Amino acid sequence: MADNNNTLLEKLEGLIPRFEEVSTLITDPAVIADQKRYVKLTKEYKELGDLMAARKEYLQVLGNIEEDKHLLATEEDADIREMAREEMAASEERRPQLEEEIKLMLVPADPQDSRNAILEIRGGTGGDEAALFAGDLFRMYSKYCDIKGWKMEVSSANEGAAGGFKEIICSVTGDNVYGTLKYESGVHRVQRVPATETQGRVHTSAASVAVLPEAEEFDVVINEGEIKWDTFRSGGAGGQNVNKVESGVRLRYNWKNPLTGVVEEILIECTETRDQPKNKERALSRLRTFIYDKEHQKYIDDIASKRKTMVSTGDRSAKIRTYNYPQGRITDHRINYTIYNLAAFMDGDIQDCIDHLIVAENAERMKDSEL
Repeated sequence: MADNNNTLLEKLEGLIPRFEEVSTLITDPAVIADQKRYVKLTKEYKELGDLMAARKEYLQVLGNIEEDKHLLATEEDADIREMAREEMAASEERRPQLEEEIKLMLVPADPQDSRNAILEIRGGTGGDEAALFAGDLFRMYSKYCDIKGWKMEVSSANEGAAGGFKEIICSVTGDNVYGTLKYESGVHRVQRVPATETQGRVHTSAASVAVLPEAEEFDVVINEGEIKWDTFRSGGAGGQNVNKVESGVRLRYNWKNPLTGVVEEILIECTETRDQPKNKERALSRLRTFIYDKEHQKYIDDIASKRKTMVSTGDRSAKIRTYNYPQGRITDHRINYTIYNLAAFMDGDIQDCIDHLIVAENAERMKDSEL
């Protein structure tokens, strides 16, 4: 066990010089002036600071154990021995928990995790029923975002004929959004009796969910002079303002895909608000995220090819979860997770499933970094 301590402590000791260096750098006016570098370094400073705090606690726990061992071996007084025994038991219990926490902190996090996200939900096979299910998923994520205190804004929606959505795209902002929601990317399958079915037969339909890390302004270089903008009248529910104001915006941009060398035209529409400049801003943000995601996909593919499990990365066409209404059952196929609380799950109670996915993913990452 001592050997394990030494390895962890060695790793932590090895980070002290870097922590001191970063502490100095973030006060340097030249660094503060370079926004991109400054943001990166303050993030590193926080992560290293957390590790330094964990190191301090770890040294304290190890020191307490040694001290209490010594007291138990040499002390005559029964009360002091009892106190030492209790303190030692508490330290021995805290030690393995702390070691696990430190190991996880030492595994390099996905640099995208702290970003906001763009959430795209599309009805798949199954016509009206698939659109209704996409609507149910959207409601589930809306409720989950409320629980987490995140802000969700719809940027475009295409409603299904019988309700729900053929497609809905929204941005989610808050703390560690992408790192939490990335596990939702993939195909979600539903088994239930559709409202349109007269015979009471169970049908299977599907909707796909894509979660993309939102790009920061300085991640992607866009030549704004080359963007072609159109405006159009934004439809919507009745009222005074409809179809009088050209608030909808359409953006066209020719982008050269660095992986294929092919120039692609990207078309993005935004009709979210009645304020044209705001719609323009949101369309630009989606353009950035779209390009960033395409460029980022290569990085994701590299990771996926190294990993056995596809918990949070890679194949967006993989079936990840089944929602079985007759049995009230949810099954996540990546980690063989099954629970029977479908109603609560559809009301946004999805954290337990995400926690299990995070644990599986962390186990993979620890294996990768041989901790």
